[in-house]
Amino acid sequence: MDFKALFSQLVVFFGKLNQAQKTIIGAAVAGIVAFLVFLVVYTSEGSSGENSGYQVLFDSLSPQDAAQVVQQLEKDKIPYKIPRDNVIEVPKDVVYKERITIASMGIPKEGHVGFELFDKQEFGATNFDQEVKFRRALEGELARSIDSLAPVEKSSVSLALPKETLFVSEAVPPSASVMVQLSADQKLSPKQIRGIKKLVASAVPKLTPENVALINSEGETLGDDDAASAMGELSSMQQQYKSKEEKKQEEKILNVLAPFIGGKDRIVAKVTIEYDFSEQSSTSEKYDPDNVVRSEQTSEEKRDGGTPASAVGGVPGAVSNIGPVQGLGGNATGEKYEKTTGTTNYEISKTVSTTKMEFARIKRMTAAVAVDGKYEAKKGADGQPTEEKEYIPLDETQLQAIDALVKQSIGVDEKRGDLVTVRNFEFQTTKEGDTKTPVTKTTAFIDTYLAPFSTLFKYLFVAVILFIAYKKIIIPFAERMLEFSRDEEEFEKPNLEIADDEDEDLVEKVQQMRKKVESQLGLGESFNEDELKYDVLLEKVREIAEEHAEEIASLIQTLIDEETVPSDIMNKR
Repeated sequence: MDFKALFSQLVVFFGKLNQAQKTIIGAAVAGIVAFLVFLVVYTSEGSSGENSGYQVLFDSLSPQDAAQVVQQLEKDKIPYKIPRDNVIEVPKDVVYKERITIASMGIPKEGHVGFELFDKQEFGATNFDQEVKFRRALEGELARSIDSLAPVEKSSVSLALPKETLFVSEAVPPSASVMVQLSADQKLSPKQIRGIKKLVASAVPKLTPENVALINSEGETLGDDDAASAMGELSSMQQQYKSKEEKKQEEKILNVLAPFIGGKDRIVAKVTIEYDFSEQSSTSEKYDPDNVVRSEQTSEEKRDGGTPASAVGGVPGAVSNIGPVQGLGGNATGEKYEKTTGTTNYEISKTVSTTKMEFARIKRMTAAVAVDGKYEAKKGADGQPTEEKEYIPLDETQLQAIDALVKQSIGVDEKRGDLVTVRNFEFQTTKEGDTKTPVTKTTAFIDTYLAPFSTLFKYLFVAVILFIAYKKIIIPFAERMLEFSRDEEEFEKPNLEIADDEDEDLVEKVQQMRKKVESQLGLGESFNEDELKYDVLLEKVREIAEEHAEEIASLIQTLIDEETVPSDIMNKR
């Protein structure tokens, strides 16, 4: 569609309209635009509430908090509205001021308070006051975290923190209780229950998940069967893993055999895998037989010398006083000592390795594969092929080749006890497909040749509908509007005919006017309408001949040629 031509047509159409039609169309367009603007403005202003002068002060309040807020608003002489349950609205100009004023008073009190309790320090607070504030802050922070879960609408946490003692036998472990209010049609999954218990236990020293009690708003205990839930989740995960791996092996078989058999619809493959999901880990130590010297120490001790000689004794007297006498020797002796000590330390090297088995170990894998045979045209009595098909099974060599392909594709290990069975059958679907009814043939033709172009057909259908609407609705409407406009622009022809019953005065006036016109045109009593028409026509022909001289000359020459040709033919005859 040429939008430029369409736009020009609309401009021309609008230009041909009279002033009244233009006024009506302009007023209609202005009314539609004003209505849309009003709708947008009304929607934006009305979204804040029924009364545009009021705005929400608090919502989702508990009855106790709502009563306190209303009491404070009445005390401050602030007008308010309660459009629905637990929602309070006040004028826009005071909403933020009142919200800050009421929040500074600790309202609403049902909300959770956290460590902001310590933002303001109180003079003279005791140790016990600080402990209570800390417990309240911790409970509020935990409740805020639990409220962030999607199924939880509101929660409450209570902690029991016993005093520490020096005696281990008298120590009491801490505990906690959590109450959750769930949203409508919502429930906590086992993972979320364990997560809540772990979250609370991790925030409190020496608190274990087993000492965290979790209940819902109906008083039902949650998480008592943690072990059973964990086992159920593990079993479900193992089953999903098993099914996924079996499906993957089946797809491998189909992808390998489909090109040779003639399509995936002529193959049926089922794989069963037995897994061992038990967790196993082993640690081994290996010692090196070759000794390695780690350290060696040697000490050596030597001594060389003798005992000193003793003095010669005797009877006191002159001989002993004058010194040793020649011929008398002392009793001195010689001595030599050696000692060597050596220590060698050897290191025995060893290797320690820890092995953890994989998540799932294949114990045994079995596969059953059924394949279709061949179909050839059955020969008649004269030896010529007919339309009837004949089934020909696969030979043993082909089945062995298929068996080998299957084993290679899925990784069969015969030592592990894996088994693959391949059988050849005549598929009933193929046999029925050879004798298709007209309905099935038509359906197959549509699915094969027309279904891929379904999207294109949709757009073509829409285009045809638009074209028909344009031809049958828009164009006739535009033509009628143009005809109506053209009829209004034409001047109404005056009716000069006078009936017999008209007033005589009117007849005389008309005759006088006619005579006056004839006298102005110079027409006398000898006026002849035929001569006047001839003169007018002759004058019109003369003007056309002057304006289009060449075309008139060519036309006359053509007429002369046409007249001369028949006369020449008659002369020859």
